[in-house]
Amino acid sequence: MEERLLEIKDLHVEYVTDEARVFAVNGLDLTVNRGETVGLVGETGAGKTTTALSVMRLLPDLVGRITRGSIILDGIDITRATEADMRLIRGEAVSMIFQDPMTSLNPVMTIGEQIAEVLHLHEKYDTKEEVEHRVDEILRLVGLPPERKGEYPHQFSGGMKQRVVIAIALACEPKLLLADEPTTALDVTIQAQVLQMVRELKEKLNTAMLLITHDLGVVAQTCDRVGIMYAGEIVELGTAEQIFQKDERHHPYTVGLFGSIPDLTRKTRRLSPIEGLMPDPTDLPPGCRFHTRCPHRMPVCEVESPRPSYNGGHLIRCHIWDDRRCSQ
Repeated sequence: MEERLLEIKDLHVEYVTDEARVFAVNGLDLTVNRGETVGLVGETGAGKTTTALSVMRLLPDLVGRITRGSIILDGIDITRATEADMRLIRGEAVSMIFQDPMTSLNPVMTIGEQIAEVLHLHEKYDTKEEVEHRVDEILRLVGLPPERKGEYPHQFSGGMKQRVVIAIALACEPKLLLADEPTTALDVTIQAQVLQMVRELKEKLNTAMLLITHDLGVVAQTCDRVGIMYAGEIVELGTAEQIFQKDERHHPYTVGLFGSIPDLTRKTRRLSPIEGLMPDPTDLPPGCRFHTRCPHRMPVCEVESPRPSYNGGHLIRCHIWDDRRCSQ
């Protein structure tokens, strides 16, 4: 039986300012098992990064807040942990690779010092020599020569900076790695190298991963399960095979996402993008959040939020596939 490492239940997250209240995450349910890679896919503004920041408890002070729900990480309820507890949990139990390596590193510290800082906070090394030896090991692990540990971030290329960020995230061998679009700022060739390296390190260390991305190609190569996120909700969740299977039933939003990318098996003059825009998170529509853009909308979609339906572990939150309606 698979052992759950991360379990998010009914998570609601808001950003509150003097001007508005932003409903960023709205009743999200998600699990990640030990050693598993789960992909989180959706348009910009869907709430993917907010979900990861909630797990890390790094929401902006005084603005971002978890209003409801629970986040259980390895038996610990993150929503109830103190800041002192979180300083010990971050890095050792869960780490995050942020989207932009350029802004994730301290420009006035050498990369060796930045990796050593994580080790000093979480690991018990008796001597400075032991720390230096561990820094050398981690740099080799991500394909960087230890001789460069005395250099500063500006002396590295974008791909190398991302390797350094990954080295810092994996320094204490965390149980869960949150990767927020780790290859967005890189060119295609370096993207492939970084993803291959992350996969190898994940298998070597048996680290679970929550991968946030827009790239369905990356999802196909990397993920065991995939969650499709829209307006702060998971609208479809299943194995990679279930999500990518053309003859499977799917949420209309998932169909729209696949229609927005080229299909090498078909000759077509134009792609089929999803019409309209993501709803305003300060004024979400009633009923199904996707109904304003859905080509299959029904009157019930405008007033009643769809409940999830299951088919062999494949979840779809849509009135079209509601078991009650299908049986009528």
